Amino acid sequence: MLKTNVTLPAIPRQIGRHAAFSKGLLAALLVVTAALASFDTAAADVTKTLHVLLAESEAGMDPAAASDASTLSITENIFDPLLRYAYLARPLQLQPNTIDGMPQVSTDRLTYTFRLKPGTQFTPDTAFDGKPRELTAQDYVYSIKRLYDPALKSPWLFLFEHKLAGDDALLPASGAHFDIDTPIAGLQALDRHTLQIRLQRPDNNLLYALATPATGAVAREVMQAHAGNPGSHPIGTGPYRIALWQRNDRILLEANTGYRSTQFEAAGVNQADAPIADALRGRQLPIIGRIDIKIMEEQQARVLGFLNREFDYLEPLPAPLTDMALTGGKLQPALAARGIVLSTVATLRTFYLWMNMDDPVLGGYTPERIALRRAIAMAYRQSEDIRVLDHGMALAAQSPLPPDVLGYDPAYRSSLAYDPALARKLLDRFGYRVRDRSGYRTRRDGRPLTLQMHTLASTTGRLRDEFWRRSLEAIGIRVTFKSDRFAEIIKASRLGAVQMFETNWIADFPDGENFFQLLYGPNIGRANYARLHLPEYDRLFEQARALPDSPQRTALYARMSRLIEGYAPWIVRTHPLEATLLHPWVRNYRRHPVENTVWRYLDIDAAARKAAP
Repeated sequence: MLKTNVTLPAIPRQIGRHAAFSKGLLAALLVVTAALASFDTAAADVTKTLHVLLAESEAGMDPAAASDASTLSITENIFDPLLRYAYLARPLQLQPNTIDGMPQVSTDRLTYTFRLKPGTQFTPDTAFDGKPRELTAQDYVYSIKRLYDPALKSPWLFLFEHKLAGDDALLPASGAHFDIDTPIAGLQALDRHTLQIRLQRPDNNLLYALATPATGAVAREVMQAHAGNPGSHPIGTGPYRIALWQRNDRILLEANTGYRSTQFEAAGVNQADAPIADALRGRQLPIIGRIDIKIMEEQQARVLGFLNREFDYLEPLPAPLTDMALTGGKLQPALAARGIVLSTVATLRTFYLWMNMDDPVLGGYTPERIALRRAIAMAYRQSEDIRVLDHGMALAAQSPLPPDVLGYDPAYRSSLAYDPALARKLLDRFGYRVRDRSGYRTRRDGRPLTLQMHTLASTTGRLRDEFWRRSLEAIGIRVTFKSDRFAEIIKASRLGAVQMFETNWIADFPDGENFFQLLYGPNIGRANYARLHLPEYDRLFEQARALPDSPQRTALYARMSRLIEGYAPWIVRTHPLEATLLHPWVRNYRRHPVENTVWRYLDIDAAARKAAP
């Protein structure tokens, strides 16, 4: 718990049934920041509050460790990377964030020099004696080096590992002490406002990496003051800061009153988005003073909350509940009459089921274990998943790569297909022939074959449980389910304590490397939840990583996809088509393909909200 002696600002009473708080509940809220200055910025209108929801509970808000969509939605508004995406640019385009212009790049593409904008401030904190503190180049040196700390098990280390010149010094042998002050040639603060990054070899995705929330600047003083749990005290330089934090329930963000002057700049805008660009051109960001965030895991509660005007928009409309708002893919007339707006987009996202390759029952690289996992994959009926559970709001995944990611091959087709009859024959052939009295298969040594799948404790989780129960029972396999919160499952997954789990990955940058790294051996304990360690796959990944987007690299991706199908650590499921519902008073909304939120660009027409029936 964070502590403060600052009086809690009043909360606008505009959030329906969630607005009423007892004094006891307020006392339990986590109040973050050491000094909340009065709002005097021209950028944010403090009379406006945006009411939104997140579908899963947040984890610790440490940029080096956070990887789930809910937590990233918060951290990307608190912490500042060097670069960010131009909001409306399609195709995607990077622009300066805390730097004064794009970096200088050497002719050999090995040295990048960044000049920080002077005057960018961390929000006031007790670690700075209750004052703000200027962001410096050394803060980025420290923040990126933290990714190498083995104690953090950062899922983002792949962005820099073995890429920065001399970074082997930050990768000590097992049991050796990690020293964040170890100097390396690849990461240097040349002066207070000049950062230099030197690479071992050209990296096509370096600038994308420097636009991720994982590389947002943190202050060493704050991290050391809260060394036991740095994710509990998020202090950054971004457009918002946390005012209230009631874990797994509600978070209130306030506009950062010390945020540097930031005007919207239109870049790469297509004709369809020109009205949004016109409305934003020259405006100071952020626009809205407060973001009131509710954690709501139950899908029906999300939809009803939106329809009851508790939330300003619903992103996304849960696919299983599409019929509550859409008919034939179009907004129902009654909702259209209320002025509700439908926005549909294919996101850079892949849903998949992973299986633990270290698990004593399901894992391993022997023929019988491979046969077991491939049989499970052949029991998966993708068309039913999309039709029944996704209500048609998804594309069938053929590989880990979603459309519009660099390296995606629209002609590629998976070699694994729904075929329960073949799955049964495969299990019979590789020693899972014997059945117990209930008709379930046993292991080769006669012991029961019972799998355990972790699932979310929600209506959706229960629906998916039933889908997988029927799928696996059709080939004679018994499966049990263990429900928990998403954050707890991910924590256990990194420790190798989960046998199988359905999850998804949203592109952190629009390149195939970002997806294929999820099965790269050195990422075990981080993003490689399946714990695949396959030298051939790792070799292909390293070859592909060194290449720009090209037919040669796409061919390597195809070979990697075939290995995934052959060893079956994953079952690739779907790429979602997400529908967002917006109330008519929301302005400037356009879903971004990579960034999790667009809160800093949004505006609210307060008169329209008040006049709505």
